[in-house]
Amino acid sequence: MQLKALKSILQTQENMSIQMPDGSFVPAHYHITELGLNTRHFIDCGGTVRAHSKANLQVWVANDTDHRLSASKLLGIIRKAEKVLELAEDLEVEVEYQQDTIGKYELHYQDGIFQLAGTKTACLAEDACGIPVAQQGSFISLETISGKEAAACCSPQGGCC
Repeated sequence: MQLKALKSILQTQENMSIQMPDGSFVPAHYHITELGLNTRHFIDCGGTVRAHSKANLQVWVANDTDHRLSASKLLGIIRKAEKVLELAEDLEVEVEYQQDTIGKYELHYQDGIFQLAGTKTACLAEDACGIPVAQQGSFISLETISGKEAAACCSPQGGCC
């Protein structure tokens, strides 16, 4: 979801329910502790320099169970951040949420509920990677191969990295 869409939805809501990918909900007393601009500037395994920017919302839950963040309050935070951080409306919104570790999620909206969707990594230089497309994203279980095969696979010459 882009920042522009988030702002549009917030104008029609009083409160915000946030649903996790597993169907559970973030406790209603969550806080938005940060709204930031995250920019990654990196080089992929094929040697291409890339840059990605996203608007980042950090969701945090404390023990103040009476707290509720209204949609209008979040909209005010977004408007201030747009001015101060020069956020573009077409930025994709990502959400960070602390559970066992900090997870990063895409933000979607359906049937009056904000939904977090898991994110995944992928090779951005498939043509230079050396892994056949049919095998990308698949994993080899070391438990299913013999010790000699495992040693060959996990060696620098094994071709798995």
